[in-house]
Amino acid sequence: MDDKKAENNNIQTNLNNEINTPIWLSVSEAAKIGGVQTKTIRRAIQYNKVKYKIIGNRYSIDLFSLIIFLQAKTKLKNKLNQFGLGQYVDKWK
Repeated sequence: MDDKKAENNNIQTNLNNEINTPIWLSVSEAAKIGGVQTKTIRRAIQYNKVKYKIIGNRYSIDLFSLIIFLQAKTKLKNKLNQFGLGQYVDKWK
């Protein structure tokens, strides 16, 4: 249980760090990178699980917060690793 708390604290610390030049993705791009459906991304936006901004009438999602969100739950992490960007990464930091 302590490992889980330490991991959650590490995720929160990473979310608080600011990146100088963030990469912004559309909802469909974020879904493809994550190996999930667009409704999963929209749900994350609705519950403020990812950092986003609205440009015109479109959402733009921060890549860093997207990766943190997708690695927070086992089911999403598995989808990321099997169908998304994770299939091209040997080991995450």
